[in-house]
Amino acid sequence: MNAPFARPAQGFVARIRNAGITPEDNDELKLAKSLLVFATGLVSITSMVWLIIYWSLGPRLSSTFPFIFQLLLAGNLLLYIKTGNFNLFRVTQLGLFLFAPFAVQWSIGNFVTASGVILWGLLAPFGALMIVGVRQSLAWFMAWVLLTALSGFFDFYLADTPPNSVPLRTAVVFFALNFIAVASPIYALLRFAASEQQIAKGRLAEAHRLLVLEQERAERLLLNILPEPIAKRLKESNQTIADGFSDVTVMFVDIVNFTRVAAGMSPSQVFAMLNRIFSAFDDMAERHGLEKIKTIGDAYMVAGGLNDSAHEYTKRIAEMAIEMRDLLASDFAVNSSHLQVRIGIGTGPVVAGVVGKKKFIYDLWGDTVNLASRITSEGAPGLIRCDLTTYRRLNPYFEFEQPQNVYLKGKGEMTVFQIIAPRPAAN
Repeated sequence: MNAPFARPAQGFVARIRNAGITPEDNDELKLAKSLLVFATGLVSITSMVWLIIYWSLGPRLSSTFPFIFQLLLAGNLLLYIKTGNFNLFRVTQLGLFLFAPFAVQWSIGNFVTASGVILWGLLAPFGALMIVGVRQSLAWFMAWVLLTALSGFFDFYLADTPPNSVPLRTAVVFFALNFIAVASPIYALLRFAASEQQIAKGRLAEAHRLLVLEQERAERLLLNILPEPIAKRLKESNQTIADGFSDVTVMFVDIVNFTRVAAGMSPSQVFAMLNRIFSAFDDMAERHGLEKIKTIGDAYMVAGGLNDSAHEYTKRIAEMAIEMRDLLASDFAVNSSHLQVRIGIGTGPVVAGVVGKKKFIYDLWGDTVNLASRITSEGAPGLIRCDLTTYRRLNPYFEFEQPQNVYLKGKGEMTVFQIIAPRPAAN
């Protein structure tokens, strides 16, 4: 076969194999198409087997009608595969399933001589139930009932069939065969539909599992951006989130000479250096029950007192500050460039809230935040300084240097206190 003709033929065969299913079809439509094509194949095969068995038992019925029935089924299937008109296909195919058995019975004689062949017509309402819909299937069932009643009426009042036109043994055999043969396709269709539904349920369960995983991943990402109570409020409401806190301890950590050190590095090296340091800081904040607020370039901001998980949050902030300073001074796997930090701590009221609608952040504002930032910027490498309120709270637990008066931009002259180490008694 030439290539230009081979490709359309191969595509046509492929459409027959997949029952004319297209990628745009939903699961329900895919199942309906598969069921009807499957039923067409079953009826085509069993109708020929029915005729062969009938002949083997003696009666020589004309093969014209079964042959025409086969041609109509096959032709209708090929027309559907070519045009893709499934609505027309299911109506005409179900119509053939319904009327053909009655035509066969009327050509043979009556209920007895035809051995109840009209039972085959039940494939139409059963098929409609699975393929068309529950409500629409009622019309097909009523049509079968009406045709059955008409056949009974004609047999009772009009039929004059010779008593021995079909041997009694043959009629009895076909009564059994028709019951079995009709029940088998119906069972096969129901089984096929049930198995497809199980597969669909499996796909749905897998999709649900993946959705749960994605939801959990989104939850983790949201909790990495926002404190848990804020994340919960944000999910439950579209209202602006802004809270006032009367007492919060805020700490800024600034890496000294970062710009000068980073100037000689590639972008990937700069990122790797900052990522190692800030990841270590994140672990400390989580361990101490504090809230990381954000990173600003080479600066790191953390706060205590925004949630109920950390008691004595000011003391925890100071402990974390000492741990950060000592880590950079001793762990050169994290701090391979031997960087130093200066740290400023302030305690007082703040306003906290979620800023923006896209790429939002949780941030703090207020004089306390500005104070901690100014103390940091005026500090020296390796120093941990705090304001008076923080000093009064930490003095029982930590050793301090003598207080110093420094000029802070926007604040003027202020007294700051330098934390040295925990007091021995506190340990």
